[in-house]
Amino acid sequence: MKKLNGFLGMVFLGSVFTLGMNSCKGTKACKDDNISAAGSDDSHNKGMNCMQCHQANGDGAGCFIAAGTVYDMTMSNTVSSGKVDFYTGPNETGTLKQTIMIDSKGNFYTTADFSPVGLYPVVTGPSGNKKEMGSALNSGACNSCHGISTDKLWID
Repeated sequence: MKKLNGFLGMVFLGSVFTLGMNSCKGTKACKDDNISAAGSDDSHNKGMNCMQCHQANGDGAGCFIAAGTVYDMTMSNTVSSGKVDFYTGPNETGTLKQTIMIDSKGNFYTTADFSPVGLYPVVTGPSGNKKEMGSALNSGACNSCHGISTDKLWID
């Protein structure tokens, strides 16, 4: 009986270990740095909610803190450069907490350690024109609202 209990114990521990390994799918991704850069073309899935995959249980590299896509004024083509700044106050007031560059495909994303919740984003397009969001963010998943329940993010 002792040998059987020992065997069953080993099977149980092996099962727990295997289940644990499988349930951790994606959690290692949070250790990856993944930050958009000017001119880079590494991104994909424009207009999609980046943070559906780039999160602890997702398949994307890195857990994004903030991410989205910026379009030109036609809202059908993306911009090829620019930046998104995050301020503590509306209309570029308060403290600048983070800047994320827009890549050549119009996407911006970061795994940098900051909280966008409560901050006010300002998008600067390739021409230098700016567009501010009048309300504070409640999430860094910009494409979870923009292009779904509100207009796409766009700049002229």
